[in-house]
Amino acid sequence: MTFKAAAIQMCSGVDPARNADTMVRLVRDAAAQGATYVQTPEMTGALQRDRAAMKAALRDESNDLIVAAASKLAAELGIYLHVGSTAIGLADGKMANRGFLFGPDGGKITHYDKIHMFDVDLDNGESWRESAAYTPGGTARLVSLPFGKLGCAICYDVRFPELFRTQAAAGAQIMSVPAAFTRQTGEAHWEILLRARAIENGMFVIAAAQAGVHEDGRETYGHSMIIDPWGVVLASASGTGEGIVLADIDVGAVAAARAKIPNLKNGRAFLLEEVAPSASGDVAA
Repeated sequence: MTFKAAAIQMCSGVDPARNADTMVRLVRDAAAQGATYVQTPEMTGALQRDRAAMKAALRDESNDLIVAAASKLAAELGIYLHVGSTAIGLADGKMANRGFLFGPDGGKITHYDKIHMFDVDLDNGESWRESAAYTPGGTARLVSLPFGKLGCAICYDVRFPELFRTQAAAGAQIMSVPAAFTRQTGEAHWEILLRARAIENGMFVIAAAQAGVHEDGRETYGHSMIIDPWGVVLASASGTGEGIVLADIDVGAVAAARAKIPNLKNGRAFLLEEVAPSASGDVAA
């Protein structure tokens, strides 16, 4: 089965209302170009370093502006609309980095909370502690849609191949990887990681990204892209500003790639044995 997918590239600011307006405009444009599955980036609702300001604007899922706008828009356009993620308030005062998938009737099909927290110390003093504000998810999501099985990941999750392999082994044909990669890590690893996950699992990867210099001062890498199961980049965006990446997805290509290189079937369990030289310098058996 073939369908047209779109990855929306944004440069979200600190105002959720403005970001919602941008999302609506770009999604409508993508649907007008024939997309029936549209994905937005991680933190579509806002990129805000000031945690006090972020919490002041925070809403639970039932009252969230992005959630309401996306539900209405999916029904208006008759598409599958995947909000890559937005910050959702939780009862314990922390947040979930939560993605949402809405169906053509506007109903919520599922949500996914980012599992792996971006707690890193990079060069040039760049440091992030996502776990200080967000509660990590504990459940992966695999969704059976009319055009194929869609697995969910968000940004830093791409560095954990076991998440992708588990979903591929369960039948995932497409993985969503909405992101807000930093420029520093994006320049080094973004395309390599996405293509590796596509190749090693024989699946499509759709990755909508944040791009450019944001109101809160951070800079994200952009380069939203769609990759086929052989690792070919079907379409990609620039590294700055808004954009729409479109590609026709032939889900039959998944079976073809996995037939050529059936590594999902050929994997074997194994033991790990650590060996060390003996006192005489010989390696112990």
